[in-house]
Amino acid sequence: MAGRTIQDLAKAMGKIDFAMLTTRTEGGQLATRPMSNNSEVEWDGDSYYFTYEDTRTVSDIERDHHVALSFQGRAGILGAPPLFVAVEGEASLIRDKAAFADHWSPDIDRWFPDGIDTQGMALIKVHAVRVHYWDGEEEGEVEPSKA
Repeated sequence: MAGRTIQDLAKAMGKIDFAMLTTRTEGGQLATRPMSNNSEVEWDGDSYYFTYEDTRTVSDIERDHHVALSFQGRAGILGAPPLFVAVEGEASLIRDKAAFADHWSPDIDRWFPDGIDTQGMALIKVHAVRVHYWDGEEEGEVEPSKA
């Protein structure tokens, strides 16, 4: 699988729902938390996560937009190792309801009871700058989109 494209990787990542998002805190430490991919299976190097404005995640991104994401798939058939993906990216915060609607999934209603009208909500966009993967004994990097 050496020489995978972003589309190949996106297809393989289609069943991974949660990522670990890492930010840098005010004191310089790393803070990592799970974030739902909101069923974004047509991944092109940009990832979107809903959160609340008053979280450490938002204040960390406002201070330093450099973030990391890590994804881990399930083990394959016959005990094959899972897919691992590490993303270095640049995060931005979106506060536009039209963008909320574009990325909304009913699966996240439990965290945001008023849907896209939930007060104090923000959307985090992480644009991949570097993408590295490990798939069994194969590893490589893919070129993220330039958008």
